[in-house]
Amino acid sequence: GWQASMKSGSLSYILPCNRLPVQLMSQVRVYTSSGQKKDLGSEDASRSSPEETLHKVGTGKQNTTNASQKQSFLKEPIQVKVKAVLKKREYGPKYTQNNFITGVRAINEFCLKSSDLDQLRKIKRRSPHDDTETFTVYLRSDVEAKSLEVWGSPEALARERKLRKEAEIKYRENLFRNQRLLKEYKEFFGNTKPRSSAAAMFFKGPGKVVMVAICINGLNFFFKLLAWVYTGSASMFSEAIHSLADTCNQALLALGISQSARTPDPSHPYGFTNMRYIASLISGVGIFMMGAGLSWYHGVMGLLHPHPIESLLWAYCILAGSLVSEGATLLVAINEIRRSARAKGLSFYQYVVQSRDPSTNVVLLEDAAAVLSVAVAATCMGLTSLTGNPYYDSVGSLGVGTLLGTVSAFLIYTNTEALLGRSIQPEQLQRLTELLESDPVVRAIHDVKATDMGMSKVRFKAEVDFDGRVVTRSYLEKQDIEQLLQEIQQVKTLEELEAFMLKHGENIIDTLGAEVDRLEKDLKQRNPDVRHVDLEIL
Repeated sequence: GWQASMKSGSLSYILPCNRLPVQLMSQVRVYTSSGQKKDLGSEDASRSSPEETLHKVGTGKQNTTNASQKQSFLKEPIQVKVKAVLKKREYGPKYTQNNFITGVRAINEFCLKSSDLDQLRKIKRRSPHDDTETFTVYLRSDVEAKSLEVWGSPEALARERKLRKEAEIKYRENLFRNQRLLKEYKEFFGNTKPRSSAAAMFFKGPGKVVMVAICINGLNFFFKLLAWVYTGSASMFSEAIHSLADTCNQALLALGISQSARTPDPSHPYGFTNMRYIASLISGVGIFMMGAGLSWYHGVMGLLHPHPIESLLWAYCILAGSLVSEGATLLVAINEIRRSARAKGLSFYQYVVQSRDPSTNVVLLEDAAAVLSVAVAATCMGLTSLTGNPYYDSVGSLGVGTLLGTVSAFLIYTNTEALLGRSIQPEQLQRLTELLESDPVVRAIHDVKATDMGMSKVRFKAEVDFDGRVVTRSYLEKQDIEQLLQEIQQVKTLEELEAFMLKHGENIIDTLGAEVDRLEKDLKQRNPDVRHVDLEIL
């Protein structure tokens, strides 16, 4: 039959007599807060319960047999491994005082002068800017202590901040003071790249094309207006309005080119290059309203109220001169677009449709429409002269208006697409992606976006999964391994281990930042269109 015996701290089961006895024994050690341990398996028998004592008396002979069997088995205590962990550190304002702060922030936020910073400890750090390798930062605790030394108390510093805030509002309201403040900042930053002269932009490239078009269209408008006053032709009136619209629109383009050359400021960190697209968009709307609208209106009025036309000889002469001048401007625009398209590796059609250069596109389409409209106006005026029917002249005015409406619709569409922030070509995006993925430090990239910001400027963004082993190896290649091994061997306590890991952990993070800068620099060098790169670390 089955028999069992129970003992405090141990448990044994006895199988039937024809089977070998099997025992399962466990021993529990309790660690107290004082470091002492208690063995529950070897407690005094006096602590046993009365029921256990009675059971032992009834089975004394069996316990004697079990005792001899227990001695044949090894008692293996359960080993408990105690994991040593660092105490969780509470990071408060005192810890953040060791953060770095730039000189500009120290001057603005703590109301200091550049001479006050000369007395503080200077630390060279890796620069996030492309034009400089390193830049100077200061400890925030040193800056705070210096501000208290200068102003005497936190209350006085707060009052000074309030006064400077009010002064800053006045500076924004006054252009002269704002320019003076900007000059002081430039003196603190040091020498910067000189800004290109706005006048020099109109002697080459799109600026040259726009200025030539302004001069020619202005002369055309003057002579066409005289021809309309002399002949009263509706087609000639439409041509005069067309030339006036072209002159005004191209003047607007010149303003857009000038504004696009402005240097970025805190309100517009990515610059003003989109001003060309904005000017071209307004130009397209102006062509539609001023050119096409008035031409349609005059053509409809001519159909409703026809009137005889005077001699068209002078009108033909002016149209011939306009055809020559508009054709010359058209050739200038075509040559400029061909040269720019060849430099970008695009066809003429792709360059125009993608609106790579909105200013030159407007001149090209306006002059092409001008040449066609001169042909339409001359044809309709010729039919009117041959047949004596003024309706042909009115139909010519409607044809010119329709042509201008088509051009304006195309300009509005292409410039709106550019301002919305369209993606770059898939082939170009694939080259950028392959460049990143082929780098050993990159494990994978996700959420890749490349936006055309206009004027051949691309903003690239991607989330990058970096290979930590490659980054760490890159850091170790720059270290003295023997000295590093000696530092490891000297680590004996948890505090020394923490100091060792904090030191090299910060250096590895700096190495990761340097790798990010290297990848951004490679992207910009191999793809000149990429001006802004944002790599997010996964």
